[in-house]
Amino acid sequence: MHGIGFLQDLAVIMVVAGLTTIVFHRLRQPVVLGYILAGVLIGPHTPPFALITNEETIKSIADLGVVLLMFSLGLEFSLRRLREVGVAALVATGVEVMLMLWIGYELGRWFGWRTMDALFLGSLMAISSTMLVLRSIEDARRQRERFARLTIGILLVEDVFAIVLIAVLSGIAISGAIEPGHALATIGKLSLFIVVGLVLGLLLLPRLVDHVASFGRSEMLLVTSLGICFGVSLLAAETGFSVALGAFIGGAIVAEAKSARRVEKLIEPLRDMFGALFFVAIGLLIDPRMLVDYAVPVILVALAVIVGKTLACTFGGVIAGNDGHTSLRAGLGLAQIGEFSFVIAALGVSTGVTSEFLYPIAVAASVLTAFVTPYLSRASDRIADGVRAAMPGKVNALMSAYANWIAGLKPVEENAAIAAMLRRLVVHIVINMALVAAVFLGAAWLKPRILVWLPQWAASETLRRSLLWSAALVVSMPMLIAAYRKADALGMVLAELGIREGAAGARTYALRRVLGKMIPLAMLVILALLVMALGSAILPSAGVLILLLAGALALAAFLWRSFVQVHARLQTTLRDVMDPSGKPESHQITDHGH
Repeated sequence: MHGIGFLQDLAVIMVVAGLTTIVFHRLRQPVVLGYILAGVLIGPHTPPFALITNEETIKSIADLGVVLLMFSLGLEFSLRRLREVGVAALVATGVEVMLMLWIGYELGRWFGWRTMDALFLGSLMAISSTMLVLRSIEDARRQRERFARLTIGILLVEDVFAIVLIAVLSGIAISGAIEPGHALATIGKLSLFIVVGLVLGLLLLPRLVDHVASFGRSEMLLVTSLGICFGVSLLAAETGFSVALGAFIGGAIVAEAKSARRVEKLIEPLRDMFGALFFVAIGLLIDPRMLVDYAVPVILVALAVIVGKTLACTFGGVIAGNDGHTSLRAGLGLAQIGEFSFVIAALGVSTGVTSEFLYPIAVAASVLTAFVTPYLSRASDRIADGVRAAMPGKVNALMSAYANWIAGLKPVEENAAIAAMLRRLVVHIVINMALVAAVFLGAAWLKPRILVWLPQWAASETLRRSLLWSAALVVSMPMLIAAYRKADALGMVLAELGIREGAAGARTYALRRVLGKMIPLAMLVILALLVMALGSAILPSAGVLILLLAGALALAAFLWRSFVQVHARLQTTLRDVMDPSGKPESHQITDHGH
């Protein structure tokens, strides 16, 4: 980017975007469509109007736009809301995403495209437009209706699937091949990054944002929030993921702050401005002549999205226990592709693993589906009523009976409390193990860099390994102890559930004690293997390792209560962030003294 040239390009884009906003507002059409069409008109592929030709400018604008757009989507994505959507939205979204992935992949193969092109087509067809759908629901003032709650729940879970897809596709793009082992490794790496990033971020950043907000200075809050946005984006890029992933996670973390609504209001003008730049930049990359050559695939992809997502969401909603009327209305509202799909398509183009035609086809199909979405949303009630009236009475009765049966499967009263208790214990164990993994992986990453950062340090290799491994073990100690304690509590609960009172006569309590201790003992073995495997890059020699383990066990025994208290404070801080109302969780598991 060079001085006046970039400023000139930026001025042209903003003027065109402003005029587009007015025109499409009067036409009562999504303004996103106007931004993309405006980008096509002034882009380098339209000679009579080619006002923007600098590729570096286009790329810089698109990158900046996608970071702020994903950050704003993260602000709207709340972890609390994700907890509240329930199993129904998770099941419905899982069915819908899998079906759309398959439909898109098979459609691409039917076109005769390469496997990579077909895979990316299925991925971008699977994700709906959060901004467009929420705007349609808000404009119609239907937020409280049942189909709207299902729709919003599906959108929230879709965002999670989108993050997984972007990470997996990034790994595929780097390796250039589709390998199940590599995909699983990428998902594992992504899960570790998200869990550790969210836990550490939630412990620190929401309180930082609230502290800055307490000064009452809007510019301080805005700069701090943008610092978090770009900082987490950079961290994601350094870890091997896309900046879009980092920006989204940064937004999701800031969304848990008490002052998140203030941040949203401050970010909104920037989001609108850079969102406009992003969508105009998308249009700048499109060659209209290529759209003419691929007109048939564009139309077929758009039809597949509209029909496929409507049917897939309806089917997924019904499978999850919703009635057909509600599921169909949700499906009609979700029949488009949007922001994450653009990121997925751009990922394929930037890494060179997809053909050049895929990106303009994806954007053109998105334009067509976005154009149809408002009409489908407004007519969804009438369409659903018509379909229900046209269906045989026996089918309607069967679907109603199925919905009632699914509702009857939901745990109630004591069963619900026990299920929540077990789920909470398992989640705590998984999170603590993920944090331990992150600590040892961080120590392994640090090992080759110590001498680069501290060239004057003349310590031997054995000493460096010993210090790094010991430091990682001490830092991990609160999480290791907590994982063992949660496993012990889990073992006691499962033992009481598995061996009923008097089931084994006089041996009932003895069997419970044995079964109850098997789970924490298994957890000890798993933790030991985890520490050894993750610390393999920094493990000292066998003799030194034995001495360090003995010292670690003595330290754990001596400072057991201190480590428990440290973890308890961290857990309380995290719970306060996730539940600012301050109400204690019902049926809270209390750790037993050890």
